[in-house]
Amino acid sequence: MTVRLTAVLLMGGLLLANMGQAADWPRFGGPKGDFMAPDTGINQDWANRPPRVLWQTAMSDDGYAGPAVAGGKVYIIDHRGAQDVVRAIDLTTGQDVWTFVYDDPGDPNYGFARSTPCIDEGLVYTLSRNGLLHALDAANGTRLWSRDLRADFQGQKPQWDYTASPIVDGDRLVVVAGGPEASVVTLNKKTGETIWAGGGTFETGYATPVIATINEVKQYIVFTAKALTGVSAADGALLWQIPWETSYGVNAALPIVDGNYVFATSGYRFGGGVFQISPDGPQQVWFSKAMQAHFSSPIYYKGFIWGTTDPGDLICLAPRDGTVLWRQGGFEKGGIVIVDDVIIALSGASGEIIMAAASTEGYQELGRLQGLGGQSWTAPIVADGKLIIRNKSALACLDLM
Repeated sequence: MTVRLTAVLLMGGLLLANMGQAADWPRFGGPKGDFMAPDTGINQDWANRPPRVLWQTAMSDDGYAGPAVAGGKVYIIDHRGAQDVVRAIDLTTGQDVWTFVYDDPGDPNYGFARSTPCIDEGLVYTLSRNGLLHALDAANGTRLWSRDLRADFQGQKPQWDYTASPIVDGDRLVVVAGGPEASVVTLNKKTGETIWAGGGTFETGYATPVIATINEVKQYIVFTAKALTGVSAADGALLWQIPWETSYGVNAALPIVDGNYVFATSGYRFGGGVFQISPDGPQQVWFSKAMQAHFSSPIYYKGFIWGTTDPGDLICLAPRDGTVLWRQGGFEKGGIVIVDDVIIALSGASGEIIMAAASTEGYQELGRLQGLGGQSWTAPIVADGKLIIRNKSALACLDLM
């Protein structure tokens, strides 16, 4: 290799490093389901160079459906009249590329659909509030197959409708159905055919399943209305359960799994804690009222737990014993994402966008933007170097690079 060629390659590597890295956000919770974006090199000087709004588009669902991003498109479920509208939006321009419409009768219940699409190998999977599951061609929105969780599995729709998002695990799609001996079901992701239905008989909660391996057994952690459960990924057998009866059955924040330990939290003054899952069953390590996450999921980063809690604080917890390292008010049910060693959060009440250091040394605010304003309960996401946020009436994309 010549010196000249070596210099060119080194310079190219430096340019790529300076440009940072970016990635899609193809499902609820991001690439790994942990609410962390792998993007690096984002702009953190908001005072002198505030992120630019690239586009904004109206939403007519008056609700909280979440966005996902893959292959240069944003996917989200909107609602018009008596129909849900799955929209594929160009990430660069904000213009609809295609839409897919289906009937969704009934009055609004805090809006309409509130799940997030899942994109995998050219397919888009969506779930309606009434339990209609669709697999669509990501390129043009053509319907490839569909299932009805209530008709096919006798699923019981919870008080605030189906919320848990579908997720892909290998060759299967994992969905919370809430039917008799069908708390959770797995389907062939290409055909929609049932692989197994299992997990016991539990009323449906609101959290998306978490894929984990505990005690060397691959399993799905499913938050039902009255229990936190572990379900065998191989055959749907119920492996363990922790009674978890909260007001109205609102168990919506995703649990965190680290090895054989699980952290879970719920709102309505319930609290949260860590449990060790042993072959003999779950054992409580600690439980406290420190974090009471209503529906915004906490994040496990750098060995600590970060998240928002009622009545509206952003907090940092030590998972060993639940010690609160710091607490900051003004976030009211807002969601968070961690990217490039910073926290980006929305104020659930005002829609303000806040950037803070992911530091255990106390709350350190790095920047603040007005955002879309108004109630903003849908968690922000970061994809391909862009921040995507929504309130009840609009979806917007901001440049983070």
